[in-house]
Amino acid sequence: MIKDTLPPITGDKVEINYGPSHPAMHGTLHCILELDGETIVKCTPVLGYLHCGFEKLGEHRTYNQFVSVVDRMNYFSPLANDISYHLAVEKLFGIEITEKAKVMRTMILEIARIMDHVAQLGMQAVDIGALTPMVWLWKERELLYDIVEELTGTRMTASWTQTGGATRDVPNNAWLQKIRDFTRKFPKRLRDTERLLNKNRIWHDRTRDIGALSQEDAINMGLTGPVLRSTGCDWDLRKDMPFLIYDQLDFDIPVGEKGDVLDRYFVRMYEMHESNKIIRQCVDNMPEGSINIDDPKIIYPQKNLVYTRMEELIHHFKITMLQHGPKPPRGEVYEAIEAPNGELGWYLVSDGGQYPYRVHSRAPSFVNYSSIVPQVEGRMISDIVAIMGSLNIIAGELDR
Repeated sequence: MIKDTLPPITGDKVEINYGPSHPAMHGTLHCILELDGETIVKCTPVLGYLHCGFEKLGEHRTYNQFVSVVDRMNYFSPLANDISYHLAVEKLFGIEITEKAKVMRTMILEIARIMDHVAQLGMQAVDIGALTPMVWLWKERELLYDIVEELTGTRMTASWTQTGGATRDVPNNAWLQKIRDFTRKFPKRLRDTERLLNKNRIWHDRTRDIGALSQEDAINMGLTGPVLRSTGCDWDLRKDMPFLIYDQLDFDIPVGEKGDVLDRYFVRMYEMHESNKIIRQCVDNMPEGSINIDDPKIIYPQKNLVYTRMEELIHHFKITMLQHGPKPPRGEVYEAIEAPNGELGWYLVSDGGQYPYRVHSRAPSFVNYSSIVPQVEGRMISDIVAIMGSLNIIAGELDR
């Protein structure tokens, strides 16, 4: 009786909205899917739900003020945004930062990479049906939040870097010891998650051969980061175009073979082991001296002195209120780092004033998102959950 009341199957295609409020989209991402049964025959991404005009805001703020906007683009790893932006600014100014600043930035960038990957892998596991990895991995992110908070004064959008150095130096030796303790315990905690997922039949069924990209297609689309390396291409700016002190460190670049969701998982998982090695090398070889260059026309005075001494108060007031801050020469630069999502670059144009004339970000989320269409078309609707999570698209960075 029930069978007789159902409408006949005609083979007509159905159009549905996937996002922008679907819980597995992790942001204001939206795809219009055309379905034939449960098969996706066409995918049309829709962008712009979180467009905040970040780049345009940079043209109306000083080079130091803009950093508080930069670290809101990618809230998974905001410190990586800060570091990448100020490397571009310092290239524009012609500034060579101190050795301690290079070591500190390298260490903090790798902390940001781990913070990104544990959040991405934990959330993707939840999307596919595994809750435990999310609980375990997010605990590690919270431990890193504590470390970052002690350094910067805040847990997420830290705005830690400044032109020529950073707003705060190493708090004390106990803080460095906390990092050593983390690097000692973290590999074991990662292995717990690996034992749970690496040979899990459900995890493999939902990720193996799903969203596979060839190396040629990935390169042609300009993909970078773990998505590119999962195809077997070992391109990583830390090795191929070294910045900071990466050319002095011992670490490997994990690569995959098939370029599918499973390979992206393995690449990110093993990248965290390598990041842990880098952090340990940095903390064990932390140089003495200042984290900032010795130039009062560029570096802000220390905050505790601003509150207690007239000279520093006047200096701070002139830079922030009277627009007597540092001005770079006329010119244009592009500088990029290997951020957790891929190549994060900044193109800056200076007209010699206190504000940038033009600001543009080469956001890896935007470029990597372009691969969603060939990955999902022809797949089942359930596969888009796994594919989208493996791309690690951050809406703030995507729309800017």
